Amino acid sequence: MKQLRIPAVFMRGGTSNAVVFHQRDLPADRAQWDEIFLAAVGSPDPYGRQLDGMGGGISSLSKVCVIGPPTRPDADIDYTFGQVLVKEARVDYSANCGNMSSAMGPFAVDEGLLKVSGKEALVRIHNTNTKKIIHALFAIDDGQSAVDGDLAIPGVAGTGAPVKLEFREPGGATTGKLLPTGNVADTLDVPGMGRVRVTMIDAANACVFVSAADIGLTGIEMPEVLDNSPEVLKKLGAIRVAASVAMGITQSPEEAAKKTAVPFVGFVSPAQDAKLLTGEALKAGDVDLTARVISNGQPHRALPLTASLCMAVAARLEGSVVYDAARRADNPEAEIRIAMPSGVLTVAASLRKKDGKWYAEQGAFYRTQRRMFEGHVLVRASRVAALAAAGDGKQKAA
Repeated sequence: MKQLRIPAVFMRGGTSNAVVFHQRDLPADRAQWDEIFLAAVGSPDPYGRQLDGMGGGISSLSKVCVIGPPTRPDADIDYTFGQVLVKEARVDYSANCGNMSSAMGPFAVDEGLLKVSGKEALVRIHNTNTKKIIHALFAIDDGQSAVDGDLAIPGVAGTGAPVKLEFREPGGATTGKLLPTGNVADTLDVPGMGRVRVTMIDAANACVFVSAADIGLTGIEMPEVLDNSPEVLKKLGAIRVAASVAMGITQSPEEAAKKTAVPFVGFVSPAQDAKLLTGEALKAGDVDLTARVISNGQPHRALPLTASLCMAVAARLEGSVVYDAARRADNPEAEIRIAMPSGVLTVAASLRKKDGKWYAEQGAFYRTQRRMFEGHVLVRASRVAALAAAGDGKQKAA
C-alpha cells in the first residue's frame, strides 16, 4: 500500500523538536489525528529510538504541533500540542510545551497566516491544551521570522534570534487553580515511601516538586544517572501519581499512572557547584536554584519551560519546597536562575495577591527557534487505512 503525503514543517523550538501541521491539512475528525501523529513520529517503538519516524527517542524530540485559525478574539492563532509517547501508541494532549511555543509565532508569520510589518512581530497564541494565551515577540528579517542572532540557550549549540515568550495569567492551566490544594506545601502519603513533603503548583502546566534530600539525592544527578536508577524513577513516579490525585487531575492512582504528561515531577536543591552535560563546571554563585525534572518517565536534559515557570512562581511563595531551596532575593520580582543539566535557565515571574489568594500575572522567557525542513511528511497508508479508503482529500498518495 502507498504512503500518504501530508504538508508539514519540522521545527526546533527551544530545546525541543516537533513536526508542525496546519489544521486545514488534517482530518476534521480529530479522533483520526492520533494515528497520523504516531506514524509520522515513529511510535510506538519498543526499541525507544523512533527510527521509522521523525522522533528522536526521548520526550523532548517526540512532539507534534497543530496551528489553526483563532477561536478567541484575543488571539491570532490557535496552537494545539501533542506529546507523542515513544514506546506507547498514545498521544497526550493534556499539557502544553513551552519550548515549542516559541516556534509557533514564527511559523504563523512564515506561513503567511498573519500580516506583519516593520522589524518586530507580536503574535498572540491561544494554546488550546491549557486555554491560555502566550505572547511571542520576535524580530522580522525581510518579512520572515529572524533566525540569526546572539542568544545562546543551554542545551542548543550555537546562537539564534531571541523569541520572547510571555505566558499571560498562567495560573490554573491544568487544574483551574495556581495552588490546586490551596497550600504552598503539602504532605503526601506515597506508597512505598511514606509521608513526603511536596509543593504542588499549576502555572502553565501542573507540577509537583520535592526536595532532593528528602528522596536521598544530591540534586545534581545527571540524566544518564537517573536513567540507570530505576528505584529513583519509581519513587518519583509514585510521587507524581499521588500528586495527580491530590491535585484533582485524576481520580485514582490507576488513572494517574496512565495520564503521564501532567503533573511534571521534579526535585530541587540549593545552588551548588556542578558539572554540565558539556563537561563544563557550573559555580554555585552563578545560580539561585538547582533542579531536575522528569517528563513522561524520562529525565530532561534541560528543563521544560512550563515546569521552570512553576519553579519561579513557587520560589516566591514562602514555605514552599522551592522557596526553601532557592537563594533569597531582595527584589520579589527578580529573575531566578535555575541550574539544570544543560546549563542555566533564567525565568521571570510576577505574582500578587488577589482577594486573599496568590495570582500569577505572567511569566517570561527567551528562547530561539528555527525551521529546519518543510515539505511533506510521509506516513504509511496501511497505518491510517481508514483515511486512505475514505479518500479524505487532504492527504495525497505518494
